[in-house]
Amino acid sequence: MLAVAAAVVFGFALLLDLLDTKLGAPDLLNWNTLVLIGLLLLSLYLAGVGRGSGGGGRWYRGRRPGRG
Repeated sequence: MLAVAAAVVFGFALLLDLLDTKLGAPDLLNWNTLVLIGLLLLSLYLAGVGRGSGGGGRWYRGRRPGRG
């Protein structure tokens, strides 16, 4: 989910850059800020935050690997 949010933020930042829009508040929500937000979300995703696992520690499906 965080990777999708990062993709949305990066897409929005790209649109702002291509359309050269300032959104009325150049210091609050500029291109650099959106890129940093996207990188933060992407790094949180890669760190495993918000993975959505149900717990129990079982990450595989079906039979256990290497158990004949």
